[in-house]
Amino acid sequence: MLDGSTPKTGKIWKKVALEFTYNGRIMTHEFLVSPIGHHSAILGIKWLEKEQPDINWSSRQLSFPIPHSTSAYIAQEEEADDNPLEGIPAQYHDFAKVFGEEEFNKLPPHRSYDIEIELTEEGPLNSPLYSMTDAESVTLKQWLEDELKAGKIRPSKSPISSPVMFVPKKDGSRRLVVDYRKLNNRSKKNVYPLPRPNDLMSKLRGAKLFTKLDLRWGYNNVRVKEGDEWKTAFRTKYGLFKTLVMPFGLSGAPGAFQAMMNEVFQDLLDVSVIIYLDDILIFSRNPEDHESHVKEVLQRLMDMQLFCKGSKCEFHQTTVEYLGIIVSDKGFSLDKLKIQAVQEWPTPTTVKQVQSFLGFANFVRRFVANFSQIAHPLHNLVKKEVK
Repeated sequence: MLDGSTPKTGKIWKKVALEFTYNGRIMTHEFLVSPIGHHSAILGIKWLEKEQPDINWSSRQLSFPIPHSTSAYIAQEEEADDNPLEGIPAQYHDFAKVFGEEEFNKLPPHRSYDIEIELTEEGPLNSPLYSMTDAESVTLKQWLEDELKAGKIRPSKSPISSPVMFVPKKDGSRRLVVDYRKLNNRSKKNVYPLPRPNDLMSKLRGAKLFTKLDLRWGYNNVRVKEGDEWKTAFRTKYGLFKTLVMPFGLSGAPGAFQAMMNEVFQDLLDVSVIIYLDDILIFSRNPEDHESHVKEVLQRLMDMQLFCKGSKCEFHQTTVEYLGIIVSDKGFSLDKLKIQAVQEWPTPTTVKQVQSFLGFANFVRRFVANFSQIAHPLHNLVKKEVK
């Protein structure tokens, strides 16, 4: 054993390959099966030699260096369009403010939809800083300057704080996020429901014309309730800050955002518009009604000071992609990239990998005849009694 003693259960004769995530990286490692007290697992010398992590002995933390070729950028970063009205049909130019580049980077107003963070009594709330590369530090510093200038964050003296970190994206770049896990564990949960994609799609049957709007800034359109800003504090090597807008990473953010969108468009939902978080799709069964449907949505966005990125909006389309599904007046089909992802999925070799594949494949089940029968052997592989 680790202390030199002999295992009470006899020789260690079994090992197992487990997949786990650390510091945003998915890893697979072979572990020897043995009782080790209160620890779930121990990573030994072989793992350290293979992965070569950076070790901070004073804080007892591991981190992984990022290759110099890897880029880093900010999750909330938005770029203004050179010509905000380019591609916007002339009949909607009266709503130029919705697409204006001078509007979207302003601090949104307080509304009745502000997110409230209610803390429970137990559990820690502070976490140590995470290490960063030089490239990440430069990106972080620039982001702090931009957000301070926009008024979306302010210096803080909060007694609690969460660390910032960069996590990998599928394209190999890195995304800056605040690790709010400890705060989330001590916050009352927002149980406001998100709509089921299948239910949303069912409302589109018979629709002939579609317009899709790309809402800028997503969660940042919602303010943190006045007096709760100190709870959002995050620590960096450049100081302690709090955010005035709802940040990514809060467990209550999706529900709070959906509640706002549902309230704003309540009487239009399932009639001429469907909304999943910041994905807005306007639809019309009678093409002659479509212009009035679009104008009604744009008017409400303008009244609520919510803004769209014109270059990413699609107007008066007979076919449009929404939530990974191709929607048209002829029905629904699957995005080719989703089909390709299933076809090129690496062969699973662990229970976790089989579960991941089944979770993704479940997205396409409505397009595959006898899906349950086809997937049945894979479901058998993840049963507890299967070894």
